[in-house]
Amino acid sequence: IGAMVLCLTYVPMMSALILRAPKSDKKSDKKSYGDKFVHWVERKYQPLLEKSLSKGKLIIGISVVLFGIAVFTFSKMGGEFIPQLDEGDIAFHAILKPGSSLTETIETTTKVEQIIKAKFPEVEKIVSRIGVAEIPTDPMPMDIADIFVILKPKGEWTTVSTKDELIEEMKEAVEIIPGVNYEFTQPIEMRFNELLEGVREDIAIKIYGEDINVLSQKAEEITKIIAGTEGIGDMKAEATTGLPQMTITYNRSKLAQYGLQINTLNQIVQSAFAGGTAGVIFEGEKRFDLVVRLNSQNRKDISDVQNLYINLPSGTQIPLREVADISYKSGPMQISRDNTNRRTYVGINVRGRDVKSLVTEIKSKLDANLKLPSGYFIRYGGAFENLERASNRLQTVVPIALLLIFVLIYFALKSLPQTLMIYIAIPMATIGGVFALWLRDMPFSISAGVGFIVLFGVTVLNGLVMISGLNELKDEGVTNLKDRIIEGTKRRIRPIMLTAFTDVLGFLPMAISASAGAEVQRPLATVVIGGLLTSTLFTLFVLPILYH
Repeated sequence: IGAMVLCLTYVPMMSALILRAPKSDKKSDKKSYGDKFVHWVERKYQPLLEKSLSKGKLIIGISVVLFGIAVFTFSKMGGEFIPQLDEGDIAFHAILKPGSSLTETIETTTKVEQIIKAKFPEVEKIVSRIGVAEIPTDPMPMDIADIFVILKPKGEWTTVSTKDELIEEMKEAVEIIPGVNYEFTQPIEMRFNELLEGVREDIAIKIYGEDINVLSQKAEEITKIIAGTEGIGDMKAEATTGLPQMTITYNRSKLAQYGLQINTLNQIVQSAFAGGTAGVIFEGEKRFDLVVRLNSQNRKDISDVQNLYINLPSGTQIPLREVADISYKSGPMQISRDNTNRRTYVGINVRGRDVKSLVTEIKSKLDANLKLPSGYFIRYGGAFENLERASNRLQTVVPIALLLIFVLIYFALKSLPQTLMIYIAIPMATIGGVFALWLRDMPFSISAGVGFIVLFGVTVLNGLVMISGLNELKDEGVTNLKDRIIEGTKRRIRPIMLTAFTDVLGFLPMAISASAGAEVQRPLATVVIGGLLTSTLFTLFVLPILYH
């Protein structure tokens, strides 16, 4: 909008003030370097254009074949939501056995910190976080710790050259600690994944169903089926079972024999270990419950529960183990739900591969090897779900944008054949964009999709400049079609090349950038540069053939 306002106000005013008609002297007859370059291009371009016009069908055929190859290449191309940004630091989870105590987790994370600090001079500082904050926005049991590794600038690294190498070596270094699993990610990425999906990993294979034991069993089965798939950096099945619990199972016939009631025994056990209210204490206006329970020495072991004495109606006492079976049993550790459905998940962090092709391969393996009971089903979440959501949005937005472009061109030319002619430039532009991504080994991402939208606009602009130039010559009385095309293309070669070169050179720093955030810029710039190369060739050669 700003450019439109400038073009209609500022540019004419400045042109009137600064541009003057050249005076007829020898100095003004001297051509500038820009003019010399354009005249040189015109001299080289004219014979090529004449040959193209004589072999029009062949050139159009080649263009269609190239477009077909581009479509095929695009269909085989991977996809991701947004290219992974390098945040400069590392975050990873240390996952202990379910039910591990806080003391054990602190000891383990301290060992991890000491190993990493001693072995890797690239690490500036390392800190672990266990449990949750006062406002538990990210609930986490005591057997999982978030470990944040703050790294020095890359110029000070000595043992490795890339972050992926550093992660691999860190993984090897800390795997000497038994009974601990690790998941490597980045601090902000981890938080965003969790905010979006409730899952910290890049991909979540979510299994929904009723029975928590079946869900846990199927999650373990999935990890075995997909283990070893290329691109899986870390993998973890959510721990939903396996928390050791003291379980008291009453022998009802013995309770009847001794004349005991279950609710009385429950109250005794609760009071002994959790505390039972025995009265109220007043301090001025303040009021406190008086709570009674066993002292800490008698609340440490399962034998303390087994040896808890129960008063019988007769006045004698027996230990609780006489009327109940008291043992450790594995219980549910946590129960997660999505949209009221109980679920567990297998979390995967992706390394060295795009999300879309990895999920496609995982889907095919699970479809072939995983059998789910009736009522159980799988959904894929995380970055893959974001990609699908954004792709669906693009599938709505892009056709609307293309339709509006078509309407604008038609209003400019008032000719349906000429509008369609310019519109063919759009698929021709995608050829260069797709091949540029393929040559740079980049998957399709949402930033590349935005690049295609930018490209369509510039491509259509160049086509419109060319066709309107040819129409002007027709209005001026140039009736010979071939003369009109030769003259018109020569007249329009400067603005077409100027538009293309301006965008190519403008996007070039983004395409080769290696600074922070460059991962998102590179696909966008690559698509625009590659697409402009093919669309400019189309405008200069194929468009005149179609006009002819």
